[in-house]
Amino acid sequence: MRILVVDDDSVTRKLLGLYLRSKGYDVAFAENGLDALEKLGTENINIVLTDLNMPYMDGIEFIKNMKSESSYSHIPVLMISTEADEEEKRHAFDAGADGYLVKPVTAEMINEKVLELLKRIFKEGGNLNVRS
Repeated sequence: MRILVVDDDSVTRKLLGLYLRSKGYDVAFAENGLDALEKLGTENINIVLTDLNMPYMDGIEFIKNMKSESSYSHIPVLMISTEADEEEKRHAFDAGADGYLVKPVTAEMINEKVLELLKRIFKEGGNLNVRS
């Protein structure tokens, strides 16, 4: 199980990586949406955790681009943002996000949401492979 963490803040990336690795997940990192799209094209990613506010390509644009590609459109995305505004959450879900958490987050919060996404993956056929 490989999870891609997309965040422009290196401390946040490291913290999320520690949370996920402590639960046994393999973790890849990207600094922004453009970097993340490149990683999706070269690595076998099963779930994406992304920030909203990032340079070059924000989380909303990243999700829209990702979901428009048939190779990645099935990959669940969890938005993790400092934005608690309901309109921002709606924009994230409209773009294709499968979940939304407001920072600061705990390891337990992340693990609970990742497990929800895993359950959804298995309910929809259990295909963890990104590439066919």
